[in-house]
Amino acid sequence: MTMSINTNAAAMIALQNLAATNRQLETTQLRVTTGLKVNGPKDDAATFAIAQNMRGDIAGLSAVKTNLSLGVSIINVAIDAGKAIADLLIEMKAKAVQASQEGLDSDSYTALNDEFTSLRDQIESIVATAEFNGKNLIDSAATNLKVLSTVDGSSISVTHQSMDATTLSIHTAALTDATVAATALTAISAAIISVSNALASLGSSAKRVDIQNEFTGKLQDILKQGVGNMVDADLATESANLQAFQIKQQLGVQALSIANSGPQAILALFR
Repeated sequence: MTMSINTNAAAMIALQNLAATNRQLETTQLRVTTGLKVNGPKDDAATFAIAQNMRGDIAGLSAVKTNLSLGVSIINVAIDAGKAIADLLIEMKAKAVQASQEGLDSDSYTALNDEFTSLRDQIESIVATAEFNGKNLIDSAATNLKVLSTVDGSSISVTHQSMDATTLSIHTAALTDATVAATALTAISAAIISVSNALASLGSSAKRVDIQNEFTGKLQDILKQGVGNMVDADLATESANLQAFQIKQQLGVQALSIANSGPQAILALFR
């Protein structure tokens, strides 16, 4: 066996093994720190690319879910306003029935008409304030609402349902006498039916948006789980590996120290 102080083969081998251990230890420490076994394309190019594409889909679904939630809120405001209007119409009908009775004096008609008018004004107030994020589905200028439902750009169309006094044809109704009150009663009864139908339409649309919102959330969770299965590190395994590599590193340092001390044996030949 050749002995040389210029070339220490044992030290080179020990250094190579120590460098390999350090690289493994560094990789394991990164996995423990980030919780990911694929931190970049160097770790696994194909898996990283697939995961990035799926992360893009998840981000898109998150935006869709936000729009769906916004749509639900807009529709719910319209529904709550419509329910309040329906209750007011029922009260107005009661006043109209009462005013349809023959033989009331003028003061009674005046009092009933004032209450009737006040209830109608309240309907107009509700219609004007039934707005969310700048969108009102029940005023006279209402337009249909399109709610983004998929990352491909598909949308759910929600038909507007105007419920103002003019649209309901009760803006001129009055209770000044029994004859006029009878006419008002007919108009109020028709308005109650119209509002009920409008609420049914809004409720159906709200259900569609709710179902799509729930499905989008589930799909988002499935994609997140899929990404996790591909890139998440098994921390139990990495913890065991970390301890093993730390021990190997210490042993490698000792082996390198022993190999570096080898050439000193040559000194004994010259004593």
